[in-house]
Amino acid sequence: MELLDVIRKRRSIRAYGNTAVEEEKLNRILEAARLAPSARNMQERKFVVVRDRGTRTKLMEAAKNQSFVGAAPVVIAACGTIADYVMGCGQPAYTVDVAIAVDHMTLQAVAEGLGTCWVCAFDESRVKEILGVPDEVRVVALLTLGYPAEEPEPRSRKPLSEMACRDSYS
Repeated sequence: MELLDVIRKRRSIRAYGNTAVEEEKLNRILEAARLAPSARNMQERKFVVVRDRGTRTKLMEAAKNQSFVGAAPVVIAACGTIADYVMGCGQPAYTVDVAIAVDHMTLQAVAEGLGTCWVCAFDESRVKEILGVPDEVRVVALLTLGYPAEEPEPRSRKPLSEMACRDSYS
């Protein structure tokens, strides 16, 4: 599959089948995250892979009871391990770097025939407690992963002419 085809096919999946995600596919998805760039190549991220049903149920509760979080065969907590480094542009590096890695995972998942949903509506302190994440580490996102039980239609996108300008902001 060509990269733009993968990007076009990616959807936020909120309904999953009961089929387990194969370890080989999961490892390729995690490898895509590992290969993602990071500020100063610090690679300040860690991914907690959760397959256990009881733990996924607790994560669902921490994620505002969004039922698909508990129903997904895998939930990955994407964490930034160095929260105090700020890039020259004024942005915290861990939020950008973890986001790049999660995006790599979402695209590799599509290539593997899997679906994902990027979840940021959750109680971080509760997620940390459930997963034993240290205080100094930040949980940036939860990523649900599994075989889709739905095929959402593409969402509308603004035309490129409204999103890109040349040489100066306009």
